[in-house]
Amino acid sequence: MDKFGYMEQYGYEQLCFFHDKYTGLKAITCIHNTVLGPSLGGTRVWNYANEEDAVEDVLRLARGMTYKSALAGLALGGGKSVIIGDASVLRKDPIRREAFWRAFGRYIEGLNGRYITAEDVGTTTQDMVYVNMETTNVVGLPGRSGDPSPYTALGSFKSIQACCRHVFGSNSLEGKTVAVQGTGNTGYHLCKLLKEHGANIIVSDISQERLDRVVEEFGVKVVAPDEIYGVECDIYAPCALGATVNDQTVPMFKCKIVCGTANNVLKDPPIHAKALRDKGIVYAPDYLANAGGVINVSYEQAEGGYNEEAVLRDIERIYVRMKEILTIADETGKFTYQIADELAEQRIEAVRNIKSIMTKR
Repeated sequence: MDKFGYMEQYGYEQLCFFHDKYTGLKAITCIHNTVLGPSLGGTRVWNYANEEDAVEDVLRLARGMTYKSALAGLALGGGKSVIIGDASVLRKDPIRREAFWRAFGRYIEGLNGRYITAEDVGTTTQDMVYVNMETTNVVGLPGRSGDPSPYTALGSFKSIQACCRHVFGSNSLEGKTVAVQGTGNTGYHLCKLLKEHGANIIVSDISQERLDRVVEEFGVKVVAPDEIYGVECDIYAPCALGATVNDQTVPMFKCKIVCGTANNVLKDPPIHAKALRDKGIVYAPDYLANAGGVINVSYEQAEGGYNEEAVLRDIERIYVRMKEILTIADETGKFTYQIADELAEQRIEAVRNIKSIMTKR
């Protein structure tokens, strides 16, 4: 991968590699854009096949965070961290776990506030507590905004409602069938909301423990991971890793809507957005649909402190913005991801221009 060429093409600012020999920490932090404010994005722990896969993932995720915060109206830029490793193994060794995350926190502190981290796939609020021992540039802490997963799920649920209004003429999920891929933190909370609103739920996951939990609590139907794409449903909700809308899966889809909590759902946006449209499937831009989590943690550092009422108010706006994008797509023939990108880029450029105004002598 031509890293500098890719960074130049998509406007990246910084790509950092961190290694701690004692704890085995292998982390990559990417800062995409800080025009609107310091970059914010969670830290993901995953067993990547190789370092190149990890680099590609962190680059894509960081850029998505820039657009997510811009479209959500936040004074934040976009960044992300990925750590190469197995989170389940790390949690079995409490002494190494503390040292591991505190080492990571010291590296984050060294970025001088340009990047703020939080919980993500493979991490917990306790991990962020350890990070916080070494840096204040971390959010999603217990006693403050806490776990962002329920708010991510709520924003995605509001987006599903907006899509249902657009496609079926009603917000109601009563009797609708939703195929949820991934029942981790955000997938679990999305299943909870869907169940409360009368939806029929089909799930898949690579973790039997997570499957057992949602079966017991919500009475969902379980299918194998490779079968979830082809089930008869109204909505496919990707809630695991990205790129699940691709050349192999699109021909299998039997849904009317794609909307979930995952990032970078379209493997190749120009190609796969068209493929979905050709099948009559509405795509909800993922970084708008899953913005509830970043909205929630952003209030942790707001003046006056965390305010859940303000968080819920802002998440409600996701519904309005999603309806707007779907309507513009119908009127203009543009893809929904293009419209979301354009709206985010317009805000970034508007703020970039005002930063030329001198405020200090």
